[in-house]
Amino acid sequence: MGLYQKVLVAVDQTDEAEEVIAAADRVAKKNDAELSFLTVVRPVNYAYTGYDTVAGYANFPAFEAEAQKAAIEMLQKKARDIGRDDSKVAVVLGKPSTAIKDHAKEIDADLIVVGSHGRHGLGLLLGSTANGVLHGAPSDVLTIRIK
Repeated sequence: MGLYQKVLVAVDQTDEAEEVIAAADRVAKKNDAELSFLTVVRPVNYAYTGYDTVAGYANFPAFEAEAQKAAIEMLQKKARDIGRDDSKVAVVLGKPSTAIKDHAKEIDADLIVVGSHGRHGLGLLLGSTANGVLHGAPSDVLTIRIK
C-alpha cells in the first residue's frame, strides 16, 4: 500500500492538461491509488465580470450546461486514453481553487495534483489556481510544472 490512496487531478481544458494527467497517473500507479479527474467551469457572470453574481446580468444556464457537458466528455476521453475509469470524472461550476479543495474533501482525496506555469513574480509563482489550492488544501498538493 502506497502513501496515497485517492489522487485527484484537477485540470483545465487546454492541451497542457495531458501533461498534468500523465504525472498524476504515474503517482497514482506508484501508490496503487484510485485516480479521479476534475475540471472546474467558471460561471459566465464570473468569467466576464470578475464577480460571482452581478445585478442586471442575465443568467446563462444553457451556455454553462453546454460547457460542463463538453468538459465531462473531454475528461472521460482523457481517462479512457490512459486506461482509467471514466466514471471517476467530475465537472463543477465555480471558482477553480475553491471548487478543487471542496471536491477533494468530498471524495476524501489524500493528494491533489494541479499544473502551474510559474510565469510571473513571486506572488504568482505557482499561478493563481495552484496557489489558491495550496492555501487551505485538505490534503497534500503536488504541483506539476507545465513546460
